[in-house]
Amino acid sequence: MKCRYRIAGHRVQIVFPDDADVGYLLPSYAPFADEGEGECLFRLTVDPYFRWVAKGEEVGQFDCGGRNFGVYVLPDGAYQFEICDERNELCALLQSNADFSDCTCALVAKGKAGQRYGLNNALMLVYAFAAAPHATLLMHSSVVRQGGKGYCFLGKSGTGKSTHTRLWLRHVPGSDLMNDDNPVVRVQEDGVWVYGSPWSGKTPCYRNVAAPVGAFVQLRQHAENRMGRESVVDSFVSLLTSVSTMKWDARIYAFHCDTLSDILRRTPVYLLECRPDEEAAQLSFRTVTANAGGL
Repeated sequence: MKCRYRIAGHRVQIVFPDDADVGYLLPSYAPFADEGEGECLFRLTVDPYFRWVAKGEEVGQFDCGGRNFGVYVLPDGAYQFEICDERNELCALLQSNADFSDCTCALVAKGKAGQRYGLNNALMLVYAFAAAPHATLLMHSSVVRQGGKGYCFLGKSGTGKSTHTRLWLRHVPGSDLMNDDNPVVRVQEDGVWVYGSPWSGKTPCYRNVAAPVGAFVQLRQHAENRMGRESVVDSFVSLLTSVSTMKWDARIYAFHCDTLSDILRRTPVYLLECRPDEEAAQLSFRTVTANAGGL
């Protein structure tokens, strides 16, 4: 059974066993279903009988929302991932070729919920790395849309990204949530765009929507509300730490850094030190919309 989806303009294909319950395994992907023809970013085959012949050399741990997945590399450059849940129980084994265009995933969790978790995270990983050469980033961000622009709030887990977007939704008329955890950002000929995705953390916001980016905002908790533009160096760091990347893979890392450099030439980055209150939301709204998308 072949299923195709289009995420931020990139088509992907997933090949399931004929008896797979796709609706249960990938409920958040329904808005992204695509019947169109065209080249796919990657193909991922779900094979319940697949197992690694041999484990590659461990190269690092990939941080996925506070959970670390084991990463291994084979002599030919192919990658292997052990995807574990919050209890550190193995949910899926993933193996890809070097450019992540062709992948195989075994859902090894005992329960269906663990299998869904494993497949969802496998697809998120593959998308992030297969899309790297196409000026595309999977970012850890909460994104609100207002006045036709998307505003991306960045920061470590627990900083208050979701809280700040909720304050916009409550106090800034015309605002709507595009994604609350893992939007896709693309550099295109007409500018920098942000897209909803099938991955949105704990908030069920799986919207097939897009908007030009008005600004990126790095959040920090503070006793006072204050906001200003970040330096070029600090802007690069703010964006880089929010991107799903693998620094040990020189090819992927170079693509991501090039895309970030292009973003910085086109889109402002701010630092917002704030309390979780209406005043902070109004301050950020006034600041970013005063020159949305301009430098």
